[in-house]
Amino acid sequence: MSRSGLTFRPDVLAAREWLAVERQKLRQQHDAGSPGIQVCARLTELFDQVLLRLYQSALADTPDHAAEFQGEVALVALGGYGRGDVAPYSDVDLLILHSWGAANVSLLARRLLHDLYDVGLELGHSVRTPQDVIRAAFKDPTLFTALAEARFIAGSEAIYGKFDRRFPRVANRRWRSTVTAIERAREEERSQYGETVYLLEPNVKRSPGGLRDLQLIRWVGFARHGQSDPDAQARMGVISKDDQRILRLAIEFLLRVRNELHFHARKANDLLNRPEQVRIAEVFGYTGSEGLLPVEQFMQDYFRHTRGVSNIVERFLAQSRPWTRLRELVAPVFSHLMEGDFRVGARISLTEQGRRKLRGDLVEILRLADLSNLYQKRVAPAAWKEVHEAVPSLPDQFPPAAADRFLSILSQPAMLGELLHQLHEAGVLERVIPEFTHARCLLQFNEYHKYTVDEHCLRAVERATDFARERGLLGRVYRDLKEKRTLHLALLIHDLGKGFLEDHSEVGLRIAEHTATRLRLPTREADSLKFLVHKHLMMSHLAFRRDTSDNQLIVRFAVDVGSPEVLRMLYVLTAADLAAVGPGVFNQWKAEVLADLYQRTLRHLAGDSPSAGAEERRAAVADLINADSRSFSESDRHWFNSQVAALPTSFLFSMPPERIAEHLRRFQELARGEVHTQSRYLEETDTVEYVIGTYEDITPGVFHKLTGGLSSQGLAILSADINTLADGLVLDRFVVHDPDFTGPPPAERLEAVSARLAAALKGDRQPAFRRLWSSMKPDSRKSLEQWPTRVRVDNSTSDKYTILDIFASDRTGLLYTIARTLFELELSVSLAKIGTYLDQVVDVFYVTDASGRKISSEERLETIHARLLRAIEDEAAG
Repeated sequence: MSRSGLTFRPDVLAAREWLAVERQKLRQQHDAGSPGIQVCARLTELFDQVLLRLYQSALADTPDHAAEFQGEVALVALGGYGRGDVAPYSDVDLLILHSWGAANVSLLARRLLHDLYDVGLELGHSVRTPQDVIRAAFKDPTLFTALAEARFIAGSEAIYGKFDRRFPRVANRRWRSTVTAIERAREEERSQYGETVYLLEPNVKRSPGGLRDLQLIRWVGFARHGQSDPDAQARMGVISKDDQRILRLAIEFLLRVRNELHFHARKANDLLNRPEQVRIAEVFGYTGSEGLLPVEQFMQDYFRHTRGVSNIVERFLAQSRPWTRLRELVAPVFSHLMEGDFRVGARISLTEQGRRKLRGDLVEILRLADLSNLYQKRVAPAAWKEVHEAVPSLPDQFPPAAADRFLSILSQPAMLGELLHQLHEAGVLERVIPEFTHARCLLQFNEYHKYTVDEHCLRAVERATDFARERGLLGRVYRDLKEKRTLHLALLIHDLGKGFLEDHSEVGLRIAEHTATRLRLPTREADSLKFLVHKHLMMSHLAFRRDTSDNQLIVRFAVDVGSPEVLRMLYVLTAADLAAVGPGVFNQWKAEVLADLYQRTLRHLAGDSPSAGAEERRAAVADLINADSRSFSESDRHWFNSQVAALPTSFLFSMPPERIAEHLRRFQELARGEVHTQSRYLEETDTVEYVIGTYEDITPGVFHKLTGGLSSQGLAILSADINTLADGLVLDRFVVHDPDFTGPPPAERLEAVSARLAAALKGDRQPAFRRLWSSMKPDSRKSLEQWPTRVRVDNSTSDKYTILDIFASDRTGLLYTIARTLFELELSVSLAKIGTYLDQVVDVFYVTDASGRKISSEERLETIHARLLRAIEDEAAG
């Protein structure tokens, strides 16, 4: 057997074969259910034995230097290898310590490094003296943390002893700067691998609450207290017995998951992506339950463990920071007492009397949070630790005073988001709203939400309070709300009905009824809460999936909402709900669309008819055109009047009257068989508007060819307004996002897209789409494409159109496929709304048959449904 033309030595070959056999045995033990800690410990022993074999072989092959190596050199395991929880395909971190007099240490180092590589171990190594490595450790937090897990393997115990005696002493003297450096390095790592425990595709090692945070407790404990082992820290009183138990369970669970990821990939892999979540849930024996998939059960366990770790780490770091003790010492000087229970200064802390009152009393815990919100000062870490320890002993009764305190907290937006997160992490929130128990760490296995149900609800409240700082319409509406606590409570519970077989909005209605009773809300406020929770998707559905220029739709929506105040709350709730889905989901374009629906509905509730506004705009367009009427012939005047009369409401509200008049003037000069395109960058939404004018006889299937032209240029189509006016004039408007440019695209880009649109209508060439997924890993693409395609038919919302809602995984060319199929089905598209949510799209089409009527035949509707499904699935497979 050889590598790069070189034959392995017999001892290396034997070690290689033995390692493969023993690693396979450990794989079998893992598959049989052996604990993760046990498998990692045996792997560590296996790597030790391999290293010792190769070390002894090196000594035997270098008899002239053997005595020097044994007396002047020590082999030291670092990091996970030193800690004893090395994963199946992790790097083996080795330190070769040597004295100043070990002149030939490089010979041993080269031999060992080559042999270990040939055996099949990934190696990280360094060769240093004890003095050098200790000096370097305090300049590099990564090296420090590796050395904090150092373990002697072989060689000179005297050399290792020099390091082992000196390093802890120096670490203890420099603990302040070291702890700060370690924490800063971990914060940088978290920023790369997700800012929250509840990230739906976490890195088991590096994401918050993962193995790295478990190791962080060890490293900071070593620097601050001289002990890295959490069990030893518990004996010292640094961490509680409960925290010790949580950490033990978490490390076992996470190590087993990580072992499975490594064994299955046959390489180092720490990413728990969606395909792996499904697979591991099955491997670990999760069976699911009513309303929950097996993968959702598995991930709920994952998040429970990582949440527990994250909470403990946060408290542990808070009490280990250099300034914590100093703050406690000076607090009495720079603070004032509050009723003898609290000390209010830079932070709010507990007095001894306050600690006694807080234990076992939910009202006092909520009083502490309420005070924090009112004073806009954070609660001291030691006080939160008292809260965490008090929660398990709280009585089951929910006193009226607790309801009053909780409602007081909800009334003030100042620190509300942060406080609700902390109350939830401590287990207080589910004492107030029991339904949070079911939602805790609950993953919804879809491509829409990026966070767990409980995290999404908490973030929705946080996003709403963020609106207070916005200068636009959304900020003004939020600030003017009289009943902010009703809105905040609705956001807090709006998705708690998920994870059951029944529609979550219906379950949510019952949760809202129970919550209103439990918190003793007045009848009017209870009714508002129930409506907001039950109908929390209504406004989003109408804004992004229905024609909001339809006056009847606005009237029905206004009647359902009933009052301007409820509409204001629903508007803010909808925006906050979207913003809490994931980064970038609630973009400026969605904000504008939602604001338009809000304002049109508000005008109706205030007594102003939206249709009157449309007629005013139509008259304004006519006036602008008639201002030039002296240069018009009689036929020109007739043409303009016919086109203005035919303008649909949606187009009238899509741009100022001046722009519409300008488009019509340009299109009036258009010859049959020609295409005129105008483009404009819309700064307020960072989108580009393309308005296309032509005549419908230029080519069959104008709509689907235009979508193909836009998609082939890599543009994301956000909305399409499809209009055929008088004399067969086609007036189509597309709003797109151009991912190739930040800010306004250059003129040549706009011209190129316009030319492509004209070419699409004048030729029969099939559009070629960019391969946007060329850089994606196969598993990642598979995870996006596994969601089922759905087509829903709505024949009740509109009097004039059949509405098709199409749900599918996002991919280039999808819209073209759908539009082409609608053309082949001889359906006329009047309006299209295109919605992309993370990796899923919801495309909505208002269609009629060839004679301009709704499709009423059930047989015809079934044919449309089947053809669309088949076309989309065939396109995905191809």
